Amino acid sequence: MKRSNALPVGELIYRFLREEGLESPLNEYRLIQAWETVLGKAISRYTGQMFIKNQTLFVHLTSPALRQDLQMSRKQLVQRLNEKVGAQVIVDIVFH
Repeated sequence: MKRSNALPVGELIYRFLREEGLESPLNEYRLIQAWETVLGKAISRYTGQMFIKNQTLFVHLTSPALRQDLQMSRKQLVQRLNEKVGAQVIVDIVFH
């Protein structure tokens, strides 16, 4: 007997996360985890604490020269990180 209203498990999980308000925190976690993949291990070595607040990613960098370089390419980094996650999670990055 075939059910016509059956949904794939992935769709059910997606709906549950959205209904319970867990989709945004999960995407924020995924974006922070994608930092090393998008920027590489060399930059990740100089990266300290990261967190997201009000759609802004705050990143502590231990290298002032790297901070200046990344500051100039903020918009591209926002786009690349959001693309990696598959959702618009952040709109800006603040390096400190």
